[in-house]
Amino acid sequence: MESKEKLFSSKDFHETYARPKYVKPSKLVHKNVEQEGVHDQFSTERKHPVFFVDLPSKNVSMTIGGLLPNQITNRHRHTYETVLYVLEGEGWTEIEDEKIEWKAGDAVYIPSWAWHRHGNINNKNNAKYLACENAPQLQNLGVALREEEGRDL
Repeated sequence: MESKEKLFSSKDFHETYARPKYVKPSKLVHKNVEQEGVHDQFSTERKHPVFFVDLPSKNVSMTIGGLLPNQITNRHRHTYETVLYVLEGEGWTEIEDEKIEWKAGDAVYIPSWAWHRHGNINNKNNAKYLACENAPQLQNLGVALREEEGRDL
């Protein structure tokens, strides 16, 4: 039987757990992430394939981003940090006015609220990266914000 986690309110600020305790989450594995298919709305909005890793983390999210040959994403920014790990291909990420080149095996840090976009420099092969973000943590605090250049401004 799954135990319920206590939700605290402002009147409970002085209460803490005496010891951490394990609470079994609803899901421990998301198998075959890419076979499940792209996240349609987000992929359309971002103009490249995005696969969401569906696990119950309250602090960290993971997505698999794909860039088609010669593809460039929209410029955007968000209040959460991102770390990209490049799985395959080669390309670049523009962060504010700086262009960072990357290839498979590289990791790239994107600070919060920095305008950025990604590009695949190969005209035949896709590029793929794993994006790890602290978006759920900020969403749960009510302070996650995302802007797409040209749409939200």
